[in-house]
Amino acid sequence: MKDSPDIAEQLRLLRENYAQQLPAKLAQMEDAFRQCDNMVELPNLRHLAHSLAGSGATFGYPALSVAARQLETLVDSALCDGRPLTPKESDTAARLIKTLGREAHNPIVPAPAPALPASNLPETERKLIYLVEDDASLATDLMLQLGHFGYIVKSFETPKQLLETPVDPTLAAVLMDIVFPQGDLAGPEAIIQLAVAKQLRTPVIFFSSRNDLTARLAAARAGGAAYLVKPVDVGELISRLDSLVTDLPPEPYRVLIVDDNSPLASHNAVTLQSVGISTDIVTDPMTILAHLDDFKPDLVLMDMYMPGCTGAELAAVIRQLENYVLVPIVYLSTETDTDRRLIAMQLGADDFLTKPITPEHLISAVSTRLRRYRVLRSHIEQDSLTGLLNHAATKDRLTTETARAARQQGVFCLAVLDLDHFKNVNDTYGHLIGDSVLKNLAELLKRRLRRTDIVGRIGGEEFVVILPDTDAKQAIQLLNELREAFSLVRQRASRDLTFTTTFSCGIAEYQLGANANDTHLLADQALYQAKQAGRNRVILANSDERKGDGSGAFHAL
Repeated sequence: MKDSPDIAEQLRLLRENYAQQLPAKLAQMEDAFRQCDNMVELPNLRHLAHSLAGSGATFGYPALSVAARQLETLVDSALCDGRPLTPKESDTAARLIKTLGREAHNPIVPAPAPALPASNLPETERKLIYLVEDDASLATDLMLQLGHFGYIVKSFETPKQLLETPVDPTLAAVLMDIVFPQGDLAGPEAIIQLAVAKQLRTPVIFFSSRNDLTARLAAARAGGAAYLVKPVDVGELISRLDSLVTDLPPEPYRVLIVDDNSPLASHNAVTLQSVGISTDIVTDPMTILAHLDDFKPDLVLMDMYMPGCTGAELAAVIRQLENYVLVPIVYLSTETDTDRRLIAMQLGADDFLTKPITPEHLISAVSTRLRRYRVLRSHIEQDSLTGLLNHAATKDRLTTETARAARQQGVFCLAVLDLDHFKNVNDTYGHLIGDSVLKNLAELLKRRLRRTDIVGRIGGEEFVVILPDTDAKQAIQLLNELREAFSLVRQRASRDLTFTTTFSCGIAEYQLGANANDTHLLADQALYQAKQAGRNRVILANSDERKGDGSGAFHAL
């Protein structure tokens, strides 16, 4: 498959296409002007002028934008008075249209494309860990524990072995003990040697049975990113590793561009894509509801004037939708009238950007609002203990995924997980240890699932996993792998006491015609069956249960 053209090439092609389409657009405008005595045609003339005013400068025709904006203002004045153009206004409009025709043949030479920041992060996470530990049993245990969370560990018995081994370019982090037979601070000293030789550019986590200031200072002077005291709490270690070595960028921002001017919408989309922002384009505002459900934007970038409805009217409709009450709506328009802007803002928008707009300004303005929205959304949607989605947010995601699967006749699976005998954990070891178990399960789910999968904690010890584009067979295999991995994770109750625990799981595969509650009910029933059958197992609900046959039939695996 051929690589997609780079950003500069895409923008060049868009400029060429715009230039090729200009004669037809001007012909449409001249035709509308000839019929402007007909009040039905006058709005069309205004719309055509509005389109050129907003797009001309973007594609290298700044003078064309100015003339089109003057024509738009002139026609808009007549429409606001509910009358046709006066003879004087018609003369002015005719001159402006001639100016448009002249300027269409005089594009400016585009300046070199600005160096837009782009993400060069790899598409997969670095998972290779170097472990330097002379206690063979501890090293083996840590390798197994880290393996349950998806890390690959290469072990060294001495710092000297590490120094003599070429550093793997995929290395994510080094776990280094402090004390070795070669010296009480041999670990930090080896890391300093690697750093001086510029052979190590990855974070180092030191761990040791020592908890004194001398050891901690040595680790800090060696550039240690963290210091853990033995016995190592695997949950804390995984949390530190995840924060240090995850190279995957955050979920890309999503911007829905609503503009009937297709070339301009495409240009803005390419500009935002150049910095890793995902975009979807709506050129027919009457189709926006389907785009909202499928794309789930973090921001809506919308023109003010479009056929069928105005941007302000569309913003009011978006604000009627519960899931989009807080999503930023930003107008990108040639509108400069302050009163109209204020009225439009009152109907639900957050800000105005003025056409034409430079790529740098568009990226900066949109990125700022996206970051604020993501922070706000995270506070609202996250479970405070585990960092997963909370109950309400999980419910919303299930409803959205159900609607998407229904429209696309797709498939997904819903898994409901519940920790086994969790009350005994709290009663035996205390609620703080219980919270640690919950966080460890959350970390395992986050590390072992795809970024497209949706994970939430819906209450107590119960979790939900939504697996888009996944059938029952795939879901069963995945959840059994997760169940087995979690059952091997040692939970630490105290310095000298560890224990293991398990979870049970019920899975339901979405069937066309079912709603979100149907699927959730089936998964809950399957979870109940898993508990009744002895716990620590995954059970798939029989889809016939939806039909209400009362048989209680489930597939246990």
